Amino acid sequence: MAKIINLIAGLGGAIALNIVHESLKNKGRNMPHIDELGEEALQKSMSYFGVEVGDKQDLYLSTLAGDLASNALYYSFIGGRSSLIWPKAIALGLAAGFGAVKLPKPLGLDPAPVARNSQVSSLTVIYYLSGALVTGALLKLLKR
Repeated sequence: MAKIINLIAGLGGAIALNIVHESLKNKGRNMPHIDELGEEALQKSMSYFGVEVGDKQDLYLSTLAGDLASNALYYSFIGGRSSLIWPKAIALGLAAGFGAVKLPKPLGLDPAPVARNSQVSSLTVIYYLSGALVTGALLKLLKR
């Protein structure tokens, strides 16, 4: 039961992350475009297998689904001992955010959508941290 609660809370955090991102990405020039990074990663992965996602909407939806699933699983690791939920939420949220900013270039991806300047980089980290904090809050509520 605890693992299911962790996954539900992780999904809640992943949904929160995506709501924040989708709501704000077109609000100005200096907003993160996490979806563009994910789309590039998916296209490169698929091309390795000789497949290309040609339709922009299919690429967007496939990336969104993968993002929700992977972030839900990642955020589910925040669960466990109740006394460690907040430290784990902060640590995993910051790790995800800094990873999103620092890993694209070494992985052969364009870092500009998430790290083109300090504002975009900072917001990217804050988005991932917010998803982790939502996960922590949901875990506290669900474990009552």
